[in-house]
Amino acid sequence: MVAEYRPTPRVTRSLRVNTSPKPNRPPLIGVTADLVDDQVRLRRTYLRELTACGAIGIPIAPIPGTAEAVLDRLDGIVLSGGDDPDTSAFGVPVHQEARLVEPDRQAFELEILELLEDRHSDLPTLGVCLGMQLMGLHAGGHLNQHLPETLPTAEEHRHGAVHAVRGREFDGLVYSHHRQALEDAGSLEIVATAPDGVIEAISCPTRRHVIGVQWHPERTEDEGVGRQVFAALVQEAERGRG
Repeated sequence: MVAEYRPTPRVTRSLRVNTSPKPNRPPLIGVTADLVDDQVRLRRTYLRELTACGAIGIPIAPIPGTAEAVLDRLDGIVLSGGDDPDTSAFGVPVHQEARLVEPDRQAFELEILELLEDRHSDLPTLGVCLGMQLMGLHAGGHLNQHLPETLPTAEEHRHGAVHAVRGREFDGLVYSHHRQALEDAGSLEIVATAPDGVIEAISCPTRRHVIGVQWHPERTEDEGVGRQVFAALVQEAERGRG
């Protein structure tokens, strides 16, 4: 005779997830990533610099519609470098030499910029190269889409060239790789330029820490305009957590 199977009663427990902030953890800094051949990509140099400054860098996939949920979980954000902005979104025809950023990435980063201006205005923000250009365009600025047409020294800003930047907040030698640059920064403030007049850094005078740099601090050897750019962001992120 086969005994009747009776399952053992299961004891269930309610799992409590502690969502309270942990003041002792490093600040979490999101870094926007690129889309290349349907892959999400980001240079490790961003994450290494943030780690060296005491933060944890979190690569952020550019998925439109997710920006608010992402920002809610961060202590700071970096809009990283990439290809060229699609200026048609700002009513300006695209230059024939432009190599456009993937559309979802631009849409996602513009969504971020809208939220940073509205509900997340205190979140420390750093824009690098493309990130700075999008910041300027979003603030009503204008972009020179092909520096070689108007600037005799355009090659001094490309292919990893090293050149000086000078300004109220920055002074040093930077790693540069771009063929476009802001002509003006709209409502943002210009805080550093190159010797040939190219706008190299911008900031928002009405918000706590909003900085854009045209160079690549994650690849710059001069610490004052390299690692220190990330250190300042991390310091503000720490301060914001109170």
